[in-house]
Amino acid sequence: MSIQQQLNERSNHSCELCTNTDNLNVYAIPPNNDGSADQAILLCAKCTAEIQSTDILDATHWRCLHDSMWSQIPAVQVMAYRMLSRLSSEPWALDLLDMLYLEDTVKAWAQTDLIGASNEFSSVTVDANGATLQDNDNVTLIKDLVVKGAGFTAKRGTVVRNINLTDNPEHIEGKINGVKLVLLSCYMKKA
Repeated sequence: MSIQQQLNERSNHSCELCTNTDNLNVYAIPPNNDGSADQAILLCAKCTAEIQSTDILDATHWRCLHDSMWSQIPAVQVMAYRMLSRLSSEPWALDLLDMLYLEDTVKAWAQTDLIGASNEFSSVTVDANGATLQDNDNVTLIKDLVVKGAGFTAKRGTVVRNINLTDNPEHIEGKINGVKLVLLSCYMKKA
């Protein structure tokens, strides 16, 4: 039985992420695909184009992940995790990502491609939307952050003014409530 046939049977002839039934194709999950149905999913043309795109994603389309992230198929879980991670500027996607539970091996697989993608731009600090950040920029929190040791929660929408970049492109320094903190750039958007 071919991979296409196996995936059609597994998915009941529908996209494994959005359940569309038109223009279905096999999508081998990078980076280390062995060519088996276990490391591939059946996707519609819209999902395939969005996954392969480097442009801004159609966030409305990806609300389908609310259902598909609960799949028992590890390959589907991996793609749901990756797409939710790419949509981390959307509050609903962050909430789903917080709820998503993956076995350790599946999570490691899901993060493999994300680590590779982030290393391509390792010297550039970007916000949750992919906008380049520089020293003295102002950013806004996109998620409530508990500040351990300082005894407060920085609320979503808080503006952090005049940030400083660090050696780690995933971190920025800024002051919230007069306290200098190191913050993750993935929870910020440029103001």
